[in-house]
Amino acid sequence: MNPPNPAIVSQDAARPLPRWALLLLCLAYVVSGFVGRSPWKSVDVMSLGYMLELARGHTDWLAPQLLGLPAAASDGLLPYWLGAWAIQATAPWLDAAVAARLPFIALLGLTLLATWWGVVYLARRPQAQPVAFAFGGEAKPDDYARAIADGALLALLACLGLAQLAHETSSYLVQLACTTLVFYGAAALPYRQWLALGSFGAGLCGLSLSGAPGISALLGLGCLILLWRAPADALPQVPMLRKRWSLTMLACTALAAALTAALGLWHWNVGDTWLGWQDWRNLLRLLLWFGWPAWPLALWTLWRWRQQLLHTPGPPHLLLPLWFVLVSLASTFTTQPADRSLLLGLPAMAALAAFALPTLKRAMAALIDWFTLLFFTALALALWVVWVAMQTGVPAKPAANVARLVPGFVPGFSWPPLLLALGASFCWCALVWWRAARHRAPIWKSLVLPAGGTVLCWLLLTTVWLPALDYARSYAPQMQRLVHALGAAPGCVQVGGVGRPQAAALLYHTQLRLVAARPTSACRWLVVDADNWPGRVPGVVPHEWQLAARIVRPTDKDDALLLLRRITETTADAP
Repeated sequence: MNPPNPAIVSQDAARPLPRWALLLLCLAYVVSGFVGRSPWKSVDVMSLGYMLELARGHTDWLAPQLLGLPAAASDGLLPYWLGAWAIQATAPWLDAAVAARLPFIALLGLTLLATWWGVVYLARRPQAQPVAFAFGGEAKPDDYARAIADGALLALLACLGLAQLAHETSSYLVQLACTTLVFYGAAALPYRQWLALGSFGAGLCGLSLSGAPGISALLGLGCLILLWRAPADALPQVPMLRKRWSLTMLACTALAAALTAALGLWHWNVGDTWLGWQDWRNLLRLLLWFGWPAWPLALWTLWRWRQQLLHTPGPPHLLLPLWFVLVSLASTFTTQPADRSLLLGLPAMAALAAFALPTLKRAMAALIDWFTLLFFTALALALWVVWVAMQTGVPAKPAANVARLVPGFVPGFSWPPLLLALGASFCWCALVWWRAARHRAPIWKSLVLPAGGTVLCWLLLTTVWLPALDYARSYAPQMQRLVHALGAAPGCVQVGGVGRPQAAALLYHTQLRLVAARPTSACRWLVVDADNWPGRVPGVVPHEWQLAARIVRPTDKDDALLLLRRITETTADAP
């Protein structure tokens, strides 16, 4: 006998979120952050550098290099291919940075879409359905599933850790989208057989090609085991297809592994996280804020549905997202950077959080509303006050703090970003008014304010705050100083001893003839990282060069490039 279901939902509580509102919220979140900015340090601009080299035909597609620097094995190949194809397809109509972001905009939209549909199919499972009322009036299966999916999507949008990493042209976003495709494929299998299997296979192969072959194998094998352990009533009308599905999923997992091996992309990315209390404290801090507010609701789900989880074989609508979260957490504790691994678990964490909504008490829902209202309203007001201080110098203290943090930054004014920011603030006020009007019926109501507040603050940062963020997080000011120091007609410039992000910034922000440093080069100029000079640049003899300028990033004095001039002038000026 199955344990009792804790979900008690009336038909009135299963009202869906208006489609126009949900689409507008997703559109605002996806587009903002990709449009109107320079490439940011360090992963964002580094990926762009390799994409440019591939698009221009300067490097091998299976072993991309950037001024002699090979790509990191943990990034895979697929992210660079996507950006390079987009640059080639849109040249010369679009700037390379804008073109490279187009497939990543689509990937973020695909992540949100696959999360929503995956939770729809999980919530349609018989074990996920709410308790039937004695005299009727309980939520209809399709309406309940859509309301739960709305809650999951709102929970994902509300996660604080999603904003920056999901708006970079990097392997992080490709891995996130592919993980969500695997999640959708496993969830939708009993209802959309071929689409689900295609999504499952594409997601596993995409994960392997984007630097996460180990996670790909774990997710594939875990989904296969969950399929075999699923109860008969969890796979409506199709138990006879279980063997066929299992063989297909096993073939997809094997194909992804074989593809990884054929391209030489297998790598062991496990790091040493047992270093000390400081490292564990940083990791704990990351876990606390990165998945907020999804993780507290996910824990509440596991508590309220504990009887079902302990009942063999267990409910698939909880075990499937739980497996994805556990794989993400295990990778977080064993690999670096930790936030990259934790990002992959956010869609599944949001799915678990959504199943807490039918079980929330009124007092807990009110606590979530008040905390969210106070937190995001105060944060938005602080952002507006500091922006006004940047523009007018009043209040004086915030203006002085900005001048100290971004020295040399000259604020500008533009009407379109201001109007967008004002419109977002007005929508936030309208949303707060709607929630304060005691709309208690929809089960997704408790996640409206967290999602709306996160999107509001992200929009403020990517509209009125964007010039300051660009100045602080971009290499553009440093590269402009470097070009000015070189003067007119510098000829070719050697680059050595710099990191991948710096090399990519040199390639994108300057129009110089750049070559990797080597002994046979006759270039009169050399750019090196200040930390690697002298004696740590292969192929360069220090006594042949003299310092011409030290170029620092305005917001980071430790991030400096040295511009060196050859002491013995040569008649040749070619690489």
